[in-house]
Amino acid sequence: MPKAEHILGLKSVGVVFTYDKDPTTGEMQAHHCSASVVQSPGHDLILTAHHCVAGNSIFVPWYRTESPLNKQQYGFYRVERWFADPRYGKYNNKDPESDLDFAFAQLATSSSGKKVQDVVGANSLARTPGFNNNVTMVGYPTAKHDSEDHAVRCPTQTWAVPNQYQIQALCSGMYGGVSGGPWFSKVDWNNGTGEIIGNVGGYNGGGNDQNVDWVTYSPMHGDSFFQLYDDAKNNRPVERPQRYKQPPLPYSMGGGSTWEHAKLMASGDFTGKGRSDLIVVWTDGEVTLYNSNGRGGFDGERRLMKKNNGTWNHAEGITAGDFTGSSQFDLLVRWSDGEVTLYGDVGSKGLDWAGTQMIDPTKTDTWKHATQITAGRFIADKYVTDLMVRWSDGELTLYTNVGAEKKFAEEHKLKDSKDTNKAWQKATLLTAGEYGGSSKWDLLVRWEDGSINSYVGTTTGSLGATHTVHGGNFGTWTHSTVMTTGNFTGNGRTDDLIIRWSDGETSLYQDTTTEHLGTEINLVPQA
Repeated sequence: MPKAEHILGLKSVGVVFTYDKDPTTGEMQAHHCSASVVQSPGHDLILTAHHCVAGNSIFVPWYRTESPLNKQQYGFYRVERWFADPRYGKYNNKDPESDLDFAFAQLATSSSGKKVQDVVGANSLARTPGFNNNVTMVGYPTAKHDSEDHAVRCPTQTWAVPNQYQIQALCSGMYGGVSGGPWFSKVDWNNGTGEIIGNVGGYNGGGNDQNVDWVTYSPMHGDSFFQLYDDAKNNRPVERPQRYKQPPLPYSMGGGSTWEHAKLMASGDFTGKGRSDLIVVWTDGEVTLYNSNGRGGFDGERRLMKKNNGTWNHAEGITAGDFTGSSQFDLLVRWSDGEVTLYGDVGSKGLDWAGTQMIDPTKTDTWKHATQITAGRFIADKYVTDLMVRWSDGELTLYTNVGAEKKFAEEHKLKDSKDTNKAWQKATLLTAGEYGGSSKWDLLVRWEDGSINSYVGTTTGSLGATHTVHGGNFGTWTHSTVMTTGNFTGNGRTDDLIIRWSDGETSLYQDTTTEHLGTEINLVPQA
């Protein structure tokens, strides 16, 4: 889990506090919220959370706890006027109105007659592009929660808050007082400004509740946010005669804490749409089909098997191919006892049936040792009916024309277990796809040192030419835990590599080739 670190600050970000008597005496009050300067025609606006709106308030940019108010480096600025959506509800519930937990304040000039934007610069505001984002949160925890009483920052990833037009992120150390603080999509630490796509706020005032530790929330910056921003920039009264209507909520695959339990993955055209979808088997035995949107993402899901069903937690390997020749992909499963089952036309038939037994474990225990399996079109011309198997002793076998009738009758040994270097015992993950751009598929192997090789031109007698996709001895790729390849981007090729990492982060590498990983798309943020 990311952890907030103390920093000297960012000059366009500061604290908000209220006062009961003349603040010009220099006496410092206890700050309760954070805020950031944002671009405006009047050079005088800050962004914070709606629940931070209060009576007599002051903003102190680049706040220093060591200095009295009249000695702060960039001065202090009284709030002259608040701009807040009147439809906002109680901050500590999950009513839709908590989506509106943002506010702007118009500031007076400093004691020296300067406007805040002219002194510290200003941040730009952008729409929150989606639920999954890389952000850096900045804010000031209160001294009550953090005795150092300095700014903190936390680079992290966001995902959706269920049933809310909000995003959330995990980070320890974002204590009370960071409310209203900006979520930057990019930031220049030298000039002290950046682009803001969120702010601490939303459900429970933007912070932890009794059920979740170290989570921080932000409302999405969408139409309602920018309508309020427009009012503030033009110094208009905020009038909202209608009740808040929550925007349509985009689909989210969830967060890394869930995906840490994604045990197995397989890709294939399960629904006959001409592109791949994704099947995930979870550690509790639940099985989920994720519907691809054809643009490198997903727009829905369907549960194929409920959790704790007593069967699917025994699945040790899965792969997808068109073994029945119906143009709808099937799922091949290797179980812990060595049984192998073929489930035809999963998209229409589901998984809650017996399937076709391909290997009877009472007659042979060989398939207990099938460590990795991956289907492909290595030899076949039309359907994905070939199967590559890596055995525990390092042997590598290609089965061609696999199906319910022939089963695994056509067997071709590509690597012998008697190889002196035992290299294939170190193959950690296998997948297959059209990385070379031809109609034939290639094998992709992740080794225990994190290196990745592709093998192009496989025949029944040879594995093909070796290519380096990613070099070894890089710590990151040793944390790749589950791997599959599909056609998720609509280019007609099965060349989009999906990786589930050990921390639950799940990434898609679009248009991966025989020697290069494709452009990375974050599907699920890390836990």
